[in-house]
Amino acid sequence: MSKEALMKNLEDIGKEEVAVIHSAFGDKPHVVAFVKVDKTLTDEQKCEQAFKLTNTIEQGWWNNEGVQYMGPKPTCRSTSSGDQVLLKDGTKYNCAFFGWEKV
Repeated sequence: MSKEALMKNLEDIGKEEVAVIHSAFGDKPHVVAFVKVDKTLTDEQKCEQAFKLTNTIEQGWWNNEGVQYMGPKPTCRSTSSGDQVLLKDGTKYNCAFFGWEKV
């Protein structure tokens, strides 16, 4: 195993994957990404980190580190109010206009 692969594995030890589900704008709910977030964060902070990583700022969000793109097309809109984040423990949050609401 390469040094880079070992370092990547070490970085991933403190991470967990969450699923980002697009369901706003009349979309049929579908998973668009699995995002690695810091597992020591609160639920809301995990949702915020997933939200930030699935929004296009300087490049298409599907190219962000820690994001595994699962969308049905080569590109996808950014995460928005009305979309959801599913945490590893099965808790789901809806992206509200301000903050997150437990579903």
